[in-house]
Amino acid sequence: MKIILLGAPGAGKGTQAELISKKLGIPTISTGNILRAAVKAETPVGLQAKSYMDAGKLVPDEVIIGIIQERLAQSDCAGGFILDGVPRTIAQAQALDAHGIHFDAVLSLEIADSVIEARMTGRRTCHSCGATYHVKAAPPKQEGICDKCGGVLEQRKDDQPETVKHRLEVYHNETEPLKGYYQAHGVLKSVPDLGGIEETNDKIMELLGK
Repeated sequence: MKIILLGAPGAGKGTQAELISKKLGIPTISTGNILRAAVKAETPVGLQAKSYMDAGKLVPDEVIIGIIQERLAQSDCAGGFILDGVPRTIAQAQALDAHGIHFDAVLSLEIADSVIEARMTGRRTCHSCGATYHVKAAPPKQEGICDKCGGVLEQRKDDQPETVKHRLEVYHNETEPLKGYYQAHGVLKSVPDLGGIEETNDKIMELLGK
């Protein structure tokens, strides 16, 4: 199966991608990871991407699509894959279509902004070992101190309220319109927020007919 995961930042796309990947035996392709891998491997498209990144510019769509094509040509994608992080815009979705990259299902994780804001602004990360906590859902034994290494817990810039609000705005303006695009293609499947990771995953497997 060829799957796209859509959803706001903090909706749990990475977690669900991991579970689907294990259950269906197909790789998760995270754009950020393959971009870094292509740059490191110095593939032709990777070198192109690096020139933009070094100049502090956004990597253009055609380069991103080129990197995805390189990755999808690898043998582990023969039985399907999960795309996480692309497409982010209608233009990217049209570019994927134009390159003959089509999908069986586009899963849209539907979570209220208020839930995402509480989830992300409550996250704390250990400065020393990178362990993550949540002030309400998974607090450390001692406030502000990592259980594992005793390091100081901090709120990452990505999790600060104003950053979270901005990221949600960008999602609603640029990425959410993809739901209409894929609905018109007959492949959109809305995944309601069922509160827990396992419950949500059960619903996803049901929607995929697995």
